[in-house]
Amino acid sequence: MEQGALAGIRVIDLTTVLMGPMATRMLGDHGADVIRVETTTGDSTRNGIPSRHFGMSGFSLNLQRNKRSLSIDLKREAGRQVMLDLVATADVLVTNMRTGALTRLGLDEASVNAVNPALIYCRANGFASNGPYGNKAAYDDAIQAASGLAGLFTATNGRPTYVPSVIADKITGLHVVQAVMAALIHRYRTGSGQNIEVPMFETMVSFNLVEHLRGAAFEPPEGPFGYERLLSPARRPYSTADGFICLLPYTDDNYRDFFDFIGRSDLADDERFSTHNARVAHTSELYDLIADAAQTKTIEVWIEFCDKVSIPAAKVMELSDFADDPHLAEVELVQIAHHPSEGDYRYIRDPVIYSDSPTELRRHAPRLGEHSAELLGELGYDTEKISALVADGVVTVAS
Repeated sequence: MEQGALAGIRVIDLTTVLMGPMATRMLGDHGADVIRVETTTGDSTRNGIPSRHFGMSGFSLNLQRNKRSLSIDLKREAGRQVMLDLVATADVLVTNMRTGALTRLGLDEASVNAVNPALIYCRANGFASNGPYGNKAAYDDAIQAASGLAGLFTATNGRPTYVPSVIADKITGLHVVQAVMAALIHRYRTGSGQNIEVPMFETMVSFNLVEHLRGAAFEPPEGPFGYERLLSPARRPYSTADGFICLLPYTDDNYRDFFDFIGRSDLADDERFSTHNARVAHTSELYDLIADAAQTKTIEVWIEFCDKVSIPAAKVMELSDFADDPHLAEVELVQIAHHPSEGDYRYIRDPVIYSDSPTELRRHAPRLGEHSAELLGELGYDTEKISALVADGVVTVAS
């Protein structure tokens, strides 16, 4: 087993649902010793369906891999002490608990920093704590709405629409990983830990404005918010003779080749389509023209032509199609592993390829409290004390 880039780094995962667990899973994939601290009943995602055993849902199998599970009651004084003892041994703590709850549990920044000044303490919130929305509850749908992502669909569909993915959770989770990595480098250089706040709302507004700030980037504005090409109702997968496809000529050469192929070479010199800016200004006309042409040929014919002249094109896939996709099979993105209690299951490896510090499946997702006794032993608790904590309901061990 090769060591990942974060081998030797201990991460406390005090998160729930998807955003935080995804981020800490990625840190675990890189070799960190991730300790998942859960309540005595476990995270809600453990109890999703389908599952083979209670507490081990399909969510959990992928979100909780490369982690060890410590199940404790943080509302009990003895449970809080276990947590602080653990904090003293850690390099990173990641949490998405709200500020008030952390303060009540004695796990706010000041309390934790007093125990471990070198700790990287990363909080992922719905909204930045120093703004007027700081105490608002947040889940993915609410952030899609608040950040303007759902509203972008008004231009294309006529009404706000949620992306059918927990995209705000996942994008914010990626920012958590980036922030923790940057803080680890900072500590390596300076020896200092730090407190980090990763707010979902601000993260998604920033994400959405990368291309949609547009004319509002200037002061005073030189135009409105919004990138016209992306907001055109005509931007959509196209119907072909036998299914749906993305056809995306983009460069001048792409469009010359495309117009030649459909027998309309004259359009390459049409002032509406001869330059990139002209095409953006006439997006709807252009995409309607492509839509009409798409219907005249099969997906296979389109893909063969587009590959030949380097025009981006792709068949519209359903999720179930990935099971038979030849490229995904060759690169082994989705693999089958054998879990000690859950049997065979599919897991999605980290998609990034490293030459010297690969990510890999080092630990299967743990059962609730599977490593409680092991971790308490590492903290110096003897067998008698561990047994007492279990008997008193402060700590849960896997049955």
